[in-house]
Amino acid sequence: MECGPFLPDSVVLEIFLRLPHDAVLRAGLTCRQWLAVSRDEFLWRELFYSYYRIPRNVPRHPASVSWYREFKRLFDCIPCVEVQTLREHSDQVLHLAFSHRGHRFSSCSKDCTVKLWDTERPDGNISLVHSSSMRQFNWGYTQFSQFNADDTLLLVSGVYLGPHHSSSGEIAVLSLENYTLLSRVRNKPYDVFGCWLNETHLISGNLHWIGNMTSCSVLWLNKAFQDIESENVNVVKRLFKIQNINASTIRTVMVAHCRRHDNPDLLLDYNAQSQARRLKGQQQQQHQPLLFDLGTSGSDEEDDEEQDGTCLRATARPPTQTAISSFEHAKQRRKNVEPSQLAIETQVAQMIGRTHTKAPESNLIEAAEAEDKTYLLFTTGSLTYSPHQIGIKRIKPDQMTTSGPVLGEERSSDEFFDSLDHVIDIHGHIIGMGLSPDHRYLYVNSRAWPAGCIISDPMSPPPIAEEIDLHVIDLKSLREERRSLRAHRAFTPNDECFFIFLDVSRDYVASGAEDKHGYIWDRHYNICLARLAHDDVVNSVAFSPADQELLLSASDDATIKVWRSPRTVRLTQSAARPHRPRGLLASWLSRSKNSTGGGLNGKP
Repeated sequence: MECGPFLPDSVVLEIFLRLPHDAVLRAGLTCRQWLAVSRDEFLWRELFYSYYRIPRNVPRHPASVSWYREFKRLFDCIPCVEVQTLREHSDQVLHLAFSHRGHRFSSCSKDCTVKLWDTERPDGNISLVHSSSMRQFNWGYTQFSQFNADDTLLLVSGVYLGPHHSSSGEIAVLSLENYTLLSRVRNKPYDVFGCWLNETHLISGNLHWIGNMTSCSVLWLNKAFQDIESENVNVVKRLFKIQNINASTIRTVMVAHCRRHDNPDLLLDYNAQSQARRLKGQQQQQHQPLLFDLGTSGSDEEDDEEQDGTCLRATARPPTQTAISSFEHAKQRRKNVEPSQLAIETQVAQMIGRTHTKAPESNLIEAAEAEDKTYLLFTTGSLTYSPHQIGIKRIKPDQMTTSGPVLGEERSSDEFFDSLDHVIDIHGHIIGMGLSPDHRYLYVNSRAWPAGCIISDPMSPPPIAEEIDLHVIDLKSLREERRSLRAHRAFTPNDECFFIFLDVSRDYVASGAEDKHGYIWDRHYNICLARLAHDDVVNSVAFSPADQELLLSASDDATIKVWRSPRTVRLTQSAARPHRPRGLLASWLSRSKNSTGGGLNGKP
């Protein structure tokens, strides 16, 4: 269609700059001139920054091809449309984990089962393929699971109900070929969770109290199963023995396999990127580490989507996973002990630690520049029982097997403990951790302490904020980067805090919260893009490693919700009918239709 008397492009552009983005795209359907102006890069840059409220010093994603496409990615490719609700669990669902291929995922629940689900059905729906109850092993509930690297074994962590209401944990290893139980390993305290080190070995914990407020955490390497040759080789080996003071313990272990980070999947230094853009050409290769591959999230649709327009639309429970056992233990032991005696105990423990701890052997930051490495990450503390620090310990290649010394014979007689290679203080109660797909960045959920607070009693930590901060730690520089992400909330006090599992994909990070929602942020722009509604606390979220436009969320409402992006929903719905190109306007209409189930419930 052609217009009557033409307005100059500059005038049309000025008009469009004063319109909302949906009106711009609808106006672009009027005539060829308006269509061309409605795709102007300057126009979409202004719409992008104004709509998403992104500071203008933050550049466009380095792998994006246009402002229009980037605008589209931030709403059309976000998994915010609820497409399925799984109700097979009969109690609170605590954790979700995908296989590395993305073809299966597991779920753990207060109903004491671990369930396996299939994500590759032809109709696109997710179905249950197996369920194992752990009550026969005297478990109270299952709390965490993880697939090994080749997706042949499943680690399941739970709470073991021992005598005198003991809350030790236990780890079970299941074969994914025939769902048989291969081994069981004790795990104390239970919120160590456990994790895989490699395809055949897993890490567990043990805790020994050596005073009223002092303990020792021992981390063990365990072979996942005992084969015919096991009677002639070790199946367990002590990795590290670490002293704890002020009622703190090691919890939440995870392994990061860090490469030399030549191609990080996240750009953190905006100034460095700007400099890289100015020094294109010869120096472009030197700045290669600043870039990462966004992918072609819109490649399944035709480029003639320009014939359409679009609009965007923004859219306390009892503790289950707290280390209450350690807290209660220290609380009981200090009942008849004077504060002065506890202070003396702490001073003596610190003195023993200084004189009987094996010194670290290398500087982690210097080593990071030179070689690949494996880190053991965990939460810990030094001031109070609540976890407020990230401990980092490097695992050497000769420590990745159970062969060799079993009980630490390599130590000298006066070296009782292993030192931490690095500690990062979060200044708040840590309630969740997750690694980026490349293991370069560690994302940490925490509830902050008041600024300038002083801890005088280890059993009385400072009050914690309701807002949850999501920190980003660079495992190359071993320091916190950027400002914290914030949108989600929690309400339980220090002694009732439970873990909120988060997950990280190539472009996004997601987390649960106690406010009955899951949240999704963009990793590059640091903005909240979607809230995912449940009827109760959201404990865990998980992106499919094969498709970041598929997200799962698990809740105390005993359901698992399946979320897909508007683009994926649109493509699925159109697969059975003749193809008709659709663009951002169609996506907005689809999201509006599904807004009651999920999506952006309010622009960030």
